[in-house]
Amino acid sequence: MIVGKLKPLPEIVSYISGFKNIFIVGCGSCVTVCLSGGEREVRALERELVNPSLYDNNAPPSISADTFQRQCERDLVKSYLQVPAQTDAILSLACGAGVQTLASVFEKIPVIPALNTSFLGALDEPGTWREKCLGCGDCVLTYTAGVCPIARCAKHLLNGPCGGSSKGKCEVSRDVDCAWHLIVERLKALDRVEDYEKLQSIKDWSQDRGGGPRHHERFANAPFE
Repeated sequence: MIVGKLKPLPEIVSYISGFKNIFIVGCGSCVTVCLSGGEREVRALERELVNPSLYDNNAPPSISADTFQRQCERDLVKSYLQVPAQTDAILSLACGAGVQTLASVFEKIPVIPALNTSFLGALDEPGTWREKCLGCGDCVLTYTAGVCPIARCAKHLLNGPCGGSSKGKCEVSRDVDCAWHLIVERLKALDRVEDYEKLQSIKDWSQDRGGGPRHHERFANAPFE
């Protein structure tokens, strides 16, 4: 899922100060699951933003709020999201894709991000999400026992570990597991240690975002190729 984190309150206040009518929009998908942009977070932020002490000499804006299922689907937003009349700005609790989708639909209303989009991650244990994927466009997990060296190795090594790895930890921080240590341990558990000796060829980075923003097209009734 896409993981996001709420921006510091003073930063959000600096963005909306001067507007009279703010519409806070939560997103009911990824950021709801990671507890940063769902209905509960929307209502909590709404309560905080009406505090007059946050606005120096300005009065707090009038605030309304709602949570929309998926802010990243343009047709859905365009058809069903109802923005209150007199709205001066939309404060979005969605990932960057959701913010940009709202901005493309409501062209005459400023759309302000309330979250920082962090990473593609997974829930490892209650309350803890960790980065697992960079969306590189050329998945290598078949060769690395289901542990991604692109996202989880600081150097994105396809053949590791590097010389900085020590006792299963990365040289970046002793609190960070070495991805290649995890890969080897997983290969042992699968009784496939011999796969470690297979050198991987140069990765096809043409599918990464180095070629500019990517897109994917598939229609509902299209057959699998």
